[in-house]
Amino acid sequence: MSDSALMNTYGERTTTLVKGDGAYLWDSEGNRYLDALSGIAVCGLGYNHPAVTRAIAEQAEKLIHCSNLYLIEPQQALGKILVDASGMEKVFFSNSGAEANEAALKIARKFGQQKGTSHPHVITADRSFHGRTMATLSATGNTKVKQGFEPLVEGFSHVPFNDIDAIKAAATANTVAIMVEPVQGEGGVNVPAADYLNALRELCDSNDWLLILDEIQTGNGRTGRFFAYQHNNILPDVVTTAKGLGNGVPIGACLARGKAAEILQPGNHGSTFGGNPLVCNAGLAATQTLLEQDLMTRAASLGEMMLTQFRESLSDVACVVDIRGKGLMIGIELDQPCGDLVAQAKQKGVLINVTAGNTIRLLPPLIISDEQARTIVDTVVDLIKQ
Repeated sequence: MSDSALMNTYGERTTTLVKGDGAYLWDSEGNRYLDALSGIAVCGLGYNHPAVTRAIAEQAEKLIHCSNLYLIEPQQALGKILVDASGMEKVFFSNSGAEANEAALKIARKFGQQKGTSHPHVITADRSFHGRTMATLSATGNTKVKQGFEPLVEGFSHVPFNDIDAIKAAATANTVAIMVEPVQGEGGVNVPAADYLNALRELCDSNDWLLILDEIQTGNGRTGRFFAYQHNNILPDVVTTAKGLGNGVPIGACLARGKAAEILQPGNHGSTFGGNPLVCNAGLAATQTLLEQDLMTRAASLGEMMLTQFRESLSDVACVVDIRGKGLMIGIELDQPCGDLVAQAKQKGVLINVTAGNTIRLLPPLIISDEQARTIVDTVVDLIKQ
């Protein structure tokens, strides 16, 4: 039995990370690692980014927290820049992606109630991941992570991802919304057909449903646009984001427009810490840096380069089922479980992840150099070929 005071929710951990700079992390023994995971799509600007560090330090000297009963200048500023960058109209700030998705689901429920639907129904996708709160767990299309937590929240149906006909078949008179990730992250970096989001938008318009896009992982430049739906030239009714929004500080956001923008009114929802001055100033610095340096374009070109290199280097490797991705969100699916590659990559000085059991997931910082990108590719290729 471990003598740690921490609950054993993450399994055995043997490495203690103590500092970071750019795309690199160091452990307590002085070993350096190239992070190809960005803290699971969080640190898109890498570690110890001067703009974010300065924003945190400056705000900490002025005001770390005040309640949302008062106007907060960094919150107002971050809300404005997010609305402008997204094409949305209103934003609610939370502490995490799961909480942002909770806000989105509450919007959907209240939207349904206002339409006279007593049991609002939301359609989500198989292999999706929307969070670990009870509602977002219920929305998630992964049976494994739900085991032991029944009874779940009612009102959800799960259909195959990238299948419009399946959504039509699952719809009922109580359906009020569709909720999907533009690219499934935890489910295996699953990229849908190019017109999938457009078809979802049309389906929601024709049925007066809300289109909710979970961009917790795909947002903030990760796929080559600020939000992934911008590849399709559409607008959702609700979009959620977190992870890369604060480059490491805990912040999430639920953005809405049109009929969804005014649904939540005073007393309907809230958060003690959501959108406090410290996290919003960090998020403001991170978002301004992302936009001013156009790191979305960098993510698109670098991701395409890495995908090309992977496909060329692994074209004759029998165990490789598929190589897919969008921007700096890359998945390499093998025909067998490959969780052991995580430790092997770490021994070579590169931090990677395996999701869905057999898919190597790469989410490097958007600021990595071409040389660092090649190091990631070469390391992963060598591991697969060994």
